[in-house]
Amino acid sequence: MTTVLIADDQPLQRFGFRMLLESQDDMTVVGEAANGAEAARMTAELRPDVVLMDVRMPGLDGIEATRRIVAAGSRTRVLILTTFDLDEYAYSGLRAGASGFLVKDAQPEELLSGIRAVATGDAVVAPSLTRRLLDAYVHHLPAAPQPDDSPDPRLAALTDRETEILRVIGHGWTNTEIAERLHLAESTVKTHVGRILAKTGSRDRVQAVILAYDTKLVG
Repeated sequence: MTTVLIADDQPLQRFGFRMLLESQDDMTVVGEAANGAEAARMTAELRPDVVLMDVRMPGLDGIEATRRIVAAGSRTRVLILTTFDLDEYAYSGLRAGASGFLVKDAQPEELLSGIRAVATGDAVVAPSLTRRLLDAYVHHLPAAPQPDDSPDPRLAALTDRETEILRVIGHGWTNTEIAERLHLAESTVKTHVGRILAKTGSRDRVQAVILAYDTKLVG
């Protein structure tokens, strides 16, 4: 059973999400928060698997609430909900540690599959959409030049193959595409991806994409 906390300042929106989620046999809503402060506090108390996090809320917004949840070391994963698919707030949410984002007018099936994906540690954002998002906001990335062109320390533990796979993850390739183009079994690709996440401390695939941009593997 996947437990979900809904964070949105619109009561009708929360009601709609609750009705949808509780119609599923494998999901239950453990609470509702009307602002970011409530979301952070209730996450600490209830420890849901997933928080559906609206961005624009009174007081503490969804971005700062996400940052606090992640900083607290919570195992809870945050799914950002935004009005526009290229909203700069979605980018900020991913940088704060969210596991992905969806637009509020997504189809019910998309929302449900997104929650399930996040709950299992997968990325929610479709690779092509991830690429568009990061391309649109790549100028927000901090400049981090390395002296004497030395490799970024976050990549030091990766093998050559893992570095190659991280690069193509940054280009938006799916596991299936990686397997086909690099002539690997898909199970092998999944193993490599898991090792990349563990070695680089990335929470999920979306964070790995951001890392690829940060370290200039993708430019």
